[in-house]
Amino acid sequence: MILSDLARVIRSKNAGPTLLTVDVLFADAPGFARGVAALTVAAVARCYARRPEDVRIIAVPSVHAVKIVLPRSVPAGAPGDRDAYGAQQHTPLLDLIV
Repeated sequence: MILSDLARVIRSKNAGPTLLTVDVLFADAPGFARGVAALTVAAVARCYARRPEDVRIIAVPSVHAVKIVLPRSVPAGAPGDRDAYGAQQHTPLLDLIV
């Protein structure tokens, strides 16, 4: 199974001009547990070609959610930025095996 089949919502947005956040929301506790097990720092770093120390993962069990914070490859609005709002940056996680 892949993450996009398990999670109800996977979305991304800017957290300032140099950071990106990805929210992954699950329908229930079993799905959340499976997602948390797959969304490791190492796995996310591989998906985004980042160093593991640049990835922060915050699990919130009470709402079955995971927030991922990582640096943008290009600051928002800078030359070469193809997604000024960060709204399309969740796609590398869609096919993550869970």
